[in-house]
Order: sequence, then C-alpha cells, then structure tokens
Amino acid sequence: MILHDESSSCNYHPLHVVNYPLHEIHEDLSYEEEPEAILDRQERVMRNKSIPFVKILWKNHPEREATWESEDAIRSQYPPLFET
Repeated sequence: MILHDESSSCNYHPLHVVNYPLHEIHEDLSYEEEPEAILDRQERVMRNKSIPFVKILWKNHPEREATWESEDAIRSQYPPLFET
C-alpha cells in the first residue's frame, strides 16, 4: 500500500531536475557543487574596503543560475579555477 500526502506531493518542473553524473551522487542523494568557469569579476565596496567578487558558473547548471561569490573564498576552495 502506498500512501500519498497532498502536502508533500511533488510536481515536476524541468528547471528542478538535477542533471548530475550518477557516480558523483552520494548515498544520501547529495552531491558536491563544483565551479566550471568564472563568468565575470566585480569589486564591491563595503564600508572602506573593496572586496573582489567573481561570478561562478557551476557544473551541471545553466548560466542563469551562476552566483556571485567572494573571490578569496573561491580561490581558496578551488585554486585550479584561477590557473588559466
């Protein structure tokens, strides 16, 4: 017997599908996001300090889902991204 609770129903939407290689998905169905490219750079001034940000294109995500991240954080976590 399968019970369905209307409050926990799932509606399919093509933008909610994760296209990720199966061998990289953990047993708990989680996966690690990895950056694919730096799309843009920007300096943001916060108080008296200028902080560099980079716009990151994440693997297996479309460009519209790219995010702005601190360049220092991305550089420390993913040094090969800056080797080009």
